[in-house]
Amino acid sequence: MTLSVVIPVYNEEGNIIPLFERLSAVVSTLEFDSVEFIFVNDGSVDSTLDTIKKLHSSKVSVAYIDLSRNFGHQIAVTAGLDRSVGELIVIIDADLQDPPELIAEMVAKAQTGFDVVYARRRKRKGESFLKKATAKYFYRLLASITSVDIPIDTGDFRIVSRRVVEALKQMPEREKFLRGQIAWIGFNQTYVEYDRDERVAGDTGYTWRKMIRFALDGITSFSNFPLKMATISGFVMSFVSFLLMLYALYSRFILKVYEPGWTSLMLSVLFIGGIQLLSIGIIGEYVGRISNNVKQRPLYLVKESSTKELEA
Repeated sequence: MTLSVVIPVYNEEGNIIPLFERLSAVVSTLEFDSVEFIFVNDGSVDSTLDTIKKLHSSKVSVAYIDLSRNFGHQIAVTAGLDRSVGELIVIIDADLQDPPELIAEMVAKAQTGFDVVYARRRKRKGESFLKKATAKYFYRLLASITSVDIPIDTGDFRIVSRRVVEALKQMPEREKFLRGQIAWIGFNQTYVEYDRDERVAGDTGYTWRKMIRFALDGITSFSNFPLKMATISGFVMSFVSFLLMLYALYSRFILKVYEPGWTSLMLSVLFIGGIQLLSIGIIGEYVGRISNNVKQRPLYLVKESSTKELEA
């Protein structure tokens, strides 16, 4: 049995060595024929890559992939999965919020026949109330509008089998939402629970802008609900407009009471126009994703790598 540990990194110079030490301590207690640690540098602008290279020069088990620019967390994970060779593959971030010590329990479950063992968060330390609340309700919203059973309160910290990775390679869409894709793949899946720690060093690379984009990727990749809502809104507004038209005719010709003016007209036009623009925007999100995929550009480009496969 072989193990690969995929670690996407972006400006994590202060966490690389502590993470590797904790990972090594955990892996040393497990019975694997070989272990590889794949650090995927996603366009870091600090000394993250230099730190990884120094680690690589002293540790045979450490490999690295340096992407040509910042492609995003999900693409960086994908690059690591594409180049992994282990029969079991761990995905873990470098910020040490996800405890490496949990890997031992996850491996034990994986070896009983599970293809996916994901980590479910009980608590999230060191995060604002707003971030915890938005994450909580987003995952519950996503679970309610998709046909895929995407686990709630989970991130990308998990162990997957080789056949799950091979299945992911057949899903080349650009707007990656790996936890949704892995749930869609199926096979035997289970979880372990844990309390998420605070970030050890550095700042998170997930800005609000990136989180909103990530949420949109998750929703549009696994649900047509927004499109259905746009259609339903169109029918509702058509019905409301029809009622307003009947009322206007009734007031004009039956009641003989009406106020010539533009207030009601402007309110109606603005409201209906807002619904139309919202619907067009939703459709545009889906069309934009179709456009990105039909271009068939590579998901990522590699500037430098320590693996022979990539150098070839």
